[in-house]
Amino acid sequence: MLQLQSPQLGDVLTEVPARWWLALGIVVVGAILGYVVGVVNRRLLVRLGVPDVIEGTAFERMAHDLGTSTVTIVARLSMYFILGIAILAALSVTQISFVAQFWNMVAGFVPNLFVAVLVLIVGIVVGDKVELLVAERFRGVKLPQAGVVPRLAKYSVVYIAILIALSQINVATLALIVLLAAYLFAVIFLGGIAFKHFLAAAAAGVFLLLKQPYSIGDRLRVDGIEGIVQEMDLFVTHIESDDEEHVVPNNRIVKDGFVRIR
Repeated sequence: MLQLQSPQLGDVLTEVPARWWLALGIVVVGAILGYVVGVVNRRLLVRLGVPDVIEGTAFERMAHDLGTSTVTIVARLSMYFILGIAILAALSVTQISFVAQFWNMVAGFVPNLFVAVLVLIVGIVVGDKVELLVAERFRGVKLPQAGVVPRLAKYSVVYIAILIALSQINVATLALIVLLAAYLFAVIFLGGIAFKHFLAAAAAGVFLLLKQPYSIGDRLRVDGIEGIVQEMDLFVTHIESDDEEHVVPNNRIVKDGFVRIR
């Protein structure tokens, strides 16, 4: 009676081509290296104080809602990038024809895609931080249009980050230049309309600061207002009279004129 002999484990292992073992080793090494790089990147970003810098940004709040953080996302992104490269390299070692063709296609694209995603994340985070800083600086400006400036600053940074990210994945440069030119034109045109009085006051302030027709302590009369100049900056001049303090826009002083009382 014939007895079927089950193949020994050693025979099975020896029948596996060496390149498959090499591919498996590459994946294992890539996984370990990716984990180490992810941990190192996370600790490095924490030591650099990145979590404190980006605290309060919209992207960081969204990451917290998802149970993670911006630093963790960046660290995992670097880990997955190295693991992905290791997997592609392992597949290439197996010498499968369609895998080799696929590797040739993505070998130059994957690093650029990683850089593009990283630039986009950094751009969003920096844009959120710029919005917070600009909003803080404009907190005391009593102009309705001033509320637009923080968001305009944020989306300007994000837009530039998007352009850089698209350039990394070989989007047509001409299209990027046209988009950037159109965006700058829109910002300048719409900003000029929204802040025409603001800009006029600033231009008049530059003129007054350069010419210095009056200084702090001088007595002025401007459009029926008479008092002592207490403070002047790029936009307004503070004139104090008796129990009142008048804040006069600089463009009004230049337009209507003033009288300096000796």
